[in-house]
Amino acid sequence: MHNMNRVQMLEFSQRGDDRGHLVIVEGKQDIPFEIKRAFYIYGSDEGVIRGQHANRKTEFVLINVAGKSKVKVKDGEGNEAIYCLNRPHTGIYLPTMVWKDMYDFSKDSVLLVLASTHYDPDEYIRNYEEFVNEIEGGGVILYLNSRKCPLMYESFCQEVS
Repeated sequence: MHNMNRVQMLEFSQRGDDRGHLVIVEGKQDIPFEIKRAFYIYGSDEGVIRGQHANRKTEFVLINVAGKSKVKVKDGEGNEAIYCLNRPHTGIYLPTMVWKDMYDFSKDSVLLVLASTHYDPDEYIRNYEEFVNEIEGGGVILYLNSRKCPLMYESFCQEVS
């Protein structure tokens, strides 16, 4: 479940002339998933921490299209990395099951977030200890008819074999 090694900075093609600049981001070409949802964060004070969660199913790409912010990523095993988003043609790819904190927003920051799934509040892990327990315990969450069914991996394998 260790996905820290899949976190990566992305650089997008940009075109520009005396009229300004254009940055192009296409799903399954510039980022590794089809875009199902987009939202953006703005107006956050420098001391505010956003995110503070992990996702079981959703992958993200974060792009500061204006201003700057930082993203701290943790794997639940003691490893963490901090990324500075300060150029509108770069972003960070965040796979599933990494903890993310966005912070240190400049006054003019607009953080665009591209997601691989539609919003589902049940696939968010909003408690860091719960996240660490899932990482350490190898817990598996199955979604059966939209109901969350936690099972330990070993018992799941025994049940289906």
